[in-house]
Amino acid sequence: MSPDLDIDVDLIRRDLAQIVNIPSTGGADAEVAVQRWCAATLTGLGMDVDQWTIDLDDVRATDDYPGEEVERDEALGCVGVSGPGTPALVLNGHVDVVPSGEPETWTNSDPWLLREADGHWFGRGVCDMKGGVVAIIAAARALSGIELARPFAVHTVIGEEDGGIGTYATLRRGHVGDACVIAEPTDGQVVAANAGSLTFRIEVVGRATHGSMRATGHSAITAFERLHRALAELESVRNAAPPHPFGELPWPISVGIVHAGDWASTVPDLLVAEGRYGVMPGESFADAKAAFENALAAAAAADAWLADNPPTVTWPGGHFAAGRLPEGDPFGDEVVEAVVATGEPRPRLTGAPYGSDLRQYAALGIPTVQYGPGEIANAHAVDERVAIAEVVTCARAYAELIVARCR
Repeated sequence: MSPDLDIDVDLIRRDLAQIVNIPSTGGADAEVAVQRWCAATLTGLGMDVDQWTIDLDDVRATDDYPGEEVERDEALGCVGVSGPGTPALVLNGHVDVVPSGEPETWTNSDPWLLREADGHWFGRGVCDMKGGVVAIIAAARALSGIELARPFAVHTVIGEEDGGIGTYATLRRGHVGDACVIAEPTDGQVVAANAGSLTFRIEVVGRATHGSMRATGHSAITAFERLHRALAELESVRNAAPPHPFGELPWPISVGIVHAGDWASTVPDLLVAEGRYGVMPGESFADAKAAFENALAAAAAADAWLADNPPTVTWPGGHFAAGRLPEGDPFGDEVVEAVVATGEPRPRLTGAPYGSDLRQYAALGIPTVQYGPGEIANAHAVDERVAIAEVVTCARAYAELIVARCR
C-alpha cells in the first residue's frame, strides 16, 4: 500500500450504515434518496458532481433501452469527477438493492440496520453492492488531497438489478472514461467477462375439474413438468463446453417464480412460470430466445396435451447482454497488480455467470472488469453479509489503481 494513502475504516462503517439505512429497492423513493446521499458525499470530497434527473420517457424510447422490471416514476444520475478532462479511470457502483423479504427471517429483524459481528457487516445491500460503493468512496477520500495528472470518476447508478437503466443513462449523458472497474462482489478475483441473461415467462394451460375427478381434467402443473425437464436438458447442452475464462455452468436456466391454481380441490387450468435464462458471449438475444422457444416447442410436440395446447413464451423485463474485456487487453493485469500492491494474493482473471453493467461500458469500447468485496452467493440472501477486511482491501486496491493510472 502506498504510504500516503489512508483508508479510514471508521468512515467506511459510517458511510455503509447510512446508505444501508436507505431502503433503495428498485423503483422506491429511496432509490432517489440514496443518489442524493451519493451526490452530497462526493461533493463533500471536493469532486465536481453532476446530479441530474433522468428523463425516463426519453430513455425508454431509445432503440437500445435495456429494459426495467419495476415501476419507476423518477430516477437520478450521479457522477463525481476529480478534475477536468477525460477520466483515466471510472469506478462504478449501483445503489439499488433487491427487496429484503420478511424482516423476521433476519437475525436482527431489521435488514436496513447495519449490524457488525464476527468480522462481517450485515444488512440488505452490504454485499450487492453498497459495500463496493463505500469502498469506492473511501478510495476517493484517500486521494482527495493528492494532486493527479489526470482525473478519475465515480459513477453511482440506479436500476442495475432490473436492467441497467442507470448506467445506460449515465453513458448516454456522455460520462465515459479510458477504463472502468465495477465494484460488484467478486470473492477476491477479477471478473473479466460476464454472461448475459433474459427474463422469461411461460404460460401453460390445463383443463380444470374437481380434484376428486382429476383424471377427467389435465393439470397445468403436470404439463409444465414436461417443459421443466426440457429446460434442464437445454441447460445441459448449452453449458457442455464453456470457454475461458468461464467456469462450470456459466449460463444457467433457473425458474424463480411459479404460480398455479386458486383452490386446493380444483385441478389447475393455468400455470405461469418466470425465470432467468443465461445468454452466451457472442449470442444475440434473437438467437438465444429462438433456442429457448424451439426447445419448448419440441417438448410440447412430443406431449399429447401440449401438442394441442402449446405454451406461450414471452420476454418481460431487462435484457442483459454478455460482455467481456477484450483478449490481451492490459487493463485486467493492471487491476490485478493494484490488488497485489495491497499485500493480497494475486487474483485470477475469471468469468461470471451473472449479468452486470460491465457489458454497457464494454459496448462503448471501454475496457471494463469487476472487482469488489463479497461473495455473489451472499447477494440477495437473508442476513446478507460482507467481510469488513474485503471492503477495506478493495478500497485500497481502488486507491492504488487510481494512483497508477492518474498520477
